[in-house]
Amino acid sequence: MNTFARQSFLGNHKKLADARIAVIGLGGGGSHVVQQLSFVGIGEILGIDPDCISETNLNRLVGAEAADLNSNAFKTAIAARNIERINPSTKFTPKNCPWQVSLDEIKICDLVIGCVDSYRDRFDLESFCRRYCVPYIDIGMDVHDFEGLPFISGQIICSVPGNPCMRCVGFFRKEKLNEEAKDYGAAGARPQVIWPNGVLASTAVGIAVGMLTGWSEHVHHCPYLVYDGNTGTVVVHPRWEHLENRETCMHFPLNEMGDALFIPL
Repeated sequence: MNTFARQSFLGNHKKLADARIAVIGLGGGGSHVVQQLSFVGIGEILGIDPDCISETNLNRLVGAEAADLNSNAFKTAIAARNIERINPSTKFTPKNCPWQVSLDEIKICDLVIGCVDSYRDRFDLESFCRRYCVPYIDIGMDVHDFEGLPFISGQIICSVPGNPCMRCVGFFRKEKLNEEAKDYGAAGARPQVIWPNGVLASTAVGIAVGMLTGWSEHVHHCPYLVYDGNTGTVVVHPRWEHLENRETCMHFPLNEMGDALFIPL
């Protein structure tokens, strides 16, 4: 039996086998993403993360083993090992560096999935993808204190060139970026558990597969989803429901794409 026979409803599998997807950040969310992309048969994955595993990663990094701490393994190496076990036909290209060092590789991908921690990284990554007309899917989660109780929240945002961007839907706001820049030293202590990352990653992979294969006409209609980890629900964000202009983006005009051209005076 063909490995992918039971997902034949997605259409021609060649569309997945020919796809090249970049996953930026291979920690809690990204480790779920690369695992699922290899399971569905994505042909090539570019995995970017400069970090090595730490003890606090073991509660949520898919494929990690306690022995990886002794070897100070790169997260890219853990992802490569996991993908090889699942689907050896998937080509995995690891980059142990900040994503800003791999721009030439990212801009030729069919799709980018961002699993980064900071708003600034998200802002810059979306801007870069817009410049080179590459669809970008962002996932992220956090745990907040709400009336003395922990509240798990997250988002999945699909940013497609020509359509509303993450600024249009109100995810990026100047005060949020400024606040993070001031307090970023404490950002690494954010609480993290495995199951919210799994929900967010699974939803993002579903959107990615839908974009590549077109199997569902509903995939692109709700590009801003919000996750409530306390109730276990994923719904359309109210900001999208009330967004007046859902057809265009005022921040990234389609005529401002590609490499900059310098004209001698």
